[in-house]
Amino acid sequence: MNASAVLTDLVSIIVPVYQNEANLGETVPRLLALAPALAPLQLEIVFVNDGSTDQSLALLTAAVAAYPATIRVVCLTRNFGQTPAIQAGLRHARGACVGVISCDLQEPPEALVEMVAHWRRGAKFVIGERVAREEPRLTSGIYWLIVRRFVFADYPPLGFDCFLLDRQVVDSVNHINEKNTSIFVLIYWLGYKPVSVPVHRQLRKLGRSQWRLAAKIRFTVNTLIGFSYAPARCITWLGLTTAIGSILYLLVLIWRWYSLRVAPPGWMTQVGLTILLGAMILFALGIISEYLLRILDEARKRPPFEVERVIEQPGNQRQGSGLT
Repeated sequence: MNASAVLTDLVSIIVPVYQNEANLGETVPRLLALAPALAPLQLEIVFVNDGSTDQSLALLTAAVAAYPATIRVVCLTRNFGQTPAIQAGLRHARGACVGVISCDLQEPPEALVEMVAHWRRGAKFVIGERVAREEPRLTSGIYWLIVRRFVFADYPPLGFDCFLLDRQVVDSVNHINEKNTSIFVLIYWLGYKPVSVPVHRQLRKLGRSQWRLAAKIRFTVNTLIGFSYAPARCITWLGLTTAIGSILYLLVLIWRWYSLRVAPPGWMTQVGLTILLGAMILFALGIISEYLLRILDEARKRPPFEVERVIEQPGNQRQGSGLT
């Protein structure tokens, strides 16, 4: 985003939206209600419509007409995913600090007020760290365990979806055009020490989650490959383990033949070993292919998202401060 458009008296809140028509009726007024608590700072809410096919865009357009000084809508051409939607919002947010929260409001938006207070005291990165959650957490728990084991050992045990960034951090993220990534882990990777605000994740009240199992698996693979060398090193350890096991097995066969005069096992053993080695080779090739696909994605230099239009009232174009 152009630095001249940054406003020192503005707090931006980014809300990615995908098939959230059931939530918007509650989400919009609850976010607007934060304005008095943020005074004397002004509030800007940037909804990013991530290719929704329900009535989400119509509801957002009506919200812009009703609150033209506060709400803007960035429309992507199709569904790119949560991380690209947040990246698009960060490019269009004009605040000196920028918060991000999910549209379903499973984490309370009021926590953003406390995050802004920490920012005003000098914090550059504030997270809404989950201390409890009411919904089942088996798959998400496995994901955060993997992140803490292979990526960042000090990553919050239950993760975070709601966070606030200083403009310096926003600009750093905006200079990264990386695809197939996790925006949450990417920001953590930048190295800014996060200040934590405890939040309680509630059950989803309205609508259906679009966070399917396939998306969770893809998200986990992207995080592992994007921020850890563990998958590639797995091939090395796999080969080393197989080599040691083969040598030991060969020594056992030689001992059985020499000491006990027992012939080596027949074709069943050979077939079993062949299948095992073939499976390990295919597994290794699969890991290599994942890296090659990501190299191909980066070599193509395609943008992580495409903005079709920005819905805002003409009078909402305020003069920036020149803050960088």
